[in-house]
Amino acid sequence: MAEDKIRMPATQGGLVRYFEDYKSKLEFKPGHIIIMVVVVVLIELFLHIRGS
Repeated sequence: MAEDKIRMPATQGGLVRYFEDYKSKLEFKPGHIIIMVVVVVLIELFLHIRGS
């Protein structure tokens, strides 16, 4: 009974690669995301200090 198992190749064992099917119009580099997060944190700190 153990010999009846179906074996699949390691590269296609249920893995789906969506990025090949859809290409976004907006692409950001990782550095840009970090800069945007830092800017948002600074704005929130400024508003928090200004509101107190």
